[in-house]
Amino acid sequence: MQDTNQANRRRLLKMLGGAPMLPIGGVSMAALLAGCNSSDDDDDDATGNPQPNPGPGTQQPAPVTFTSASFTPMAAPTLANPELMARTTVSSAMALTFSDGSKRTVQLGYEPFFITGDTVPDGKGGTAVAGGYFNLAGAPIMDNSVPARARQFFSNCPDGTSLLALSAPTTVPGVAGNAVYAVVQFEYQSMDQAGNDMYGLLPSPIAVLTLSQDPNTGKLSLVKYSNVDTSSVHGLWITCGASLSPWGTHLSSEEYEPDATTARTTASFQAYSNNVYGDPNKANPYHYGHLPEVTVHPDGTGTIKKHYCMGRISHELVQMMPDQRTALMGDDATNGGLFMFVADRAADLSAGTLYVAQWTQTSGTGPGAGTLKWIKLGHATSAEVKELADQLTAADIMDVRTTDPADASFTKIRYSGKDNWVKLQPGRRQAAAFLETHRYAALVGGTLAFTKMEGTTVNAKDKTAYSAMSRIESSMIDGKVPGLKVEANSAGAVYQLHLQAGQADTDGGAIDSEWVPVDMAAVPELIGKPLATPDALGNTHNADFISNPDNLKFSEKLRTLFVGEDSGGHVNNFMWAYNIDTKALSRLLSCPVAAESTGLQAVDEINGWTYITSNFQHAADWGSVHAVVRPTLEPLVKANYKDGFGAAVGYLTGVKIGA
Repeated sequence: MQDTNQANRRRLLKMLGGAPMLPIGGVSMAALLAGCNSSDDDDDDATGNPQPNPGPGTQQPAPVTFTSASFTPMAAPTLANPELMARTTVSSAMALTFSDGSKRTVQLGYEPFFITGDTVPDGKGGTAVAGGYFNLAGAPIMDNSVPARARQFFSNCPDGTSLLALSAPTTVPGVAGNAVYAVVQFEYQSMDQAGNDMYGLLPSPIAVLTLSQDPNTGKLSLVKYSNVDTSSVHGLWITCGASLSPWGTHLSSEEYEPDATTARTTASFQAYSNNVYGDPNKANPYHYGHLPEVTVHPDGTGTIKKHYCMGRISHELVQMMPDQRTALMGDDATNGGLFMFVADRAADLSAGTLYVAQWTQTSGTGPGAGTLKWIKLGHATSAEVKELADQLTAADIMDVRTTDPADASFTKIRYSGKDNWVKLQPGRRQAAAFLETHRYAALVGGTLAFTKMEGTTVNAKDKTAYSAMSRIESSMIDGKVPGLKVEANSAGAVYQLHLQAGQADTDGGAIDSEWVPVDMAAVPELIGKPLATPDALGNTHNADFISNPDNLKFSEKLRTLFVGEDSGGHVNNFMWAYNIDTKALSRLLSCPVAAESTGLQAVDEINGWTYITSNFQHAADWGSVHAVVRPTLEPLVKANYKDGFGAAVGYLTGVKIGA
């Protein structure tokens, strides 16, 4: 006998005609179906009961189909209800409009998979610590800073997340419905138990979650947590934003690449090396700052490789275009650049050509605008660059001075907010392009002047990319890089970039891609609004506009750009939805006080369900903006999130459905 719930769900999806279906918590299929015109429904009514045949010659009403989606914003939480400021809060809604003019409104909620530090199943009959740290020998890295409370380090900073399904998953023990997987990376750990700063001192963990998807509600339940062995890639360095490749792999990141001219002698890099290898002098800075890629296997494990040919920059997030060859890359740096990589083969990032943008300014007003040309930096395979990284030091590649050598053979550039004078060593152009990418790109005329260029995403239908500029400051406003000087904005902006085919590089060589950015300007509705004086809560940026945009993801089905904040100007960071057709900006979610919105991904469809993932990191990371609220909120947020050491990994759900 056919399962009634499955049959109702099938008819529902047919009636909705492709409408986005967020996973449902506590809502039945009948609630969704009630009151909807379901004429194209296998001759069943909304409850699944067969209806009489209307007979020949009877005109059937047109089937009802989905036409559009929009979001109803939530208000920013206030001290009138302080608990809402001290946890992830969602009181927004998604409205679905159908071809007959009817609407369905879905109230939204939040469902975590876990809080970091939780004990979770490892799928082998044991348990694991969510977000736990390991050295390359596979041993847990311990926090012994308070001997009486010694424990494994676990991250309070989950970041990039990819939710995916495999084409042919095997039967996974514990999965009662459909097997769905998530790859979650953990950027860093803020502090040890004694309160000492731990930023960048530990190798970033990355894990595969095996999830059981209820086919009737879309709910995802954690079945297995599997840490990915990163020993083959020398460990991971500060993994921040991430994206899902068109071929179903997780594209990670390594931001703030260590400066190879000084790293080996710095205490922080030596501490990192010691935590990775048990030897403060073994880690090689040229092994970090690349693009890691994780492949998920049907048993819920993952394997990893690094692509060394995509430039050694402050990788924040890589967005692959629909051709599966062209990658547009965020570069979260001062004196950062806009970089593009065109792979030789689709779905294979092991070889290709690297480019840097050259900006020609057309407006210096506000965030500014410009046209883009592309400088070819070089072509390489990952294996070629890895071999160079294994063998060379910075001095082998480039002579770098931080004071003027008064020698015409050196070229003055800007690097990380400072003057450098550089000269290539003979025969090292290839090594410089792929291992000293920031310095080399500046040397050959790339516009290395952007500040904190973060998330990047693409609207494929309109051939438009979006890039978050978290703050417009420093190298974007000081005029020290010729050709780019715009107005400061501490709240940042999101830029749009139009993509075209038939482009050539600055040497006249054809760029083998139909997805090349040709211009760049801010989206008017996505420009942050600094306040002349703080508001009553302490916000220094207007709470009804974006502030310091970071994560970006675009949903083709929803025609919506999702924006997550990393703001020092909002007391609570928010996740926003921006409809590119109506230009409506809606606040969807509020993070715990002082936490950053991370882990954003918009998945249009997995087995009929739509998902929006969302994490947060470093709750209660207090700054001056929190002076008004801290006395009230500090005890609450610490109670909610393991004294500030815990952070959530999860997704948005539908919790109530109305007309």
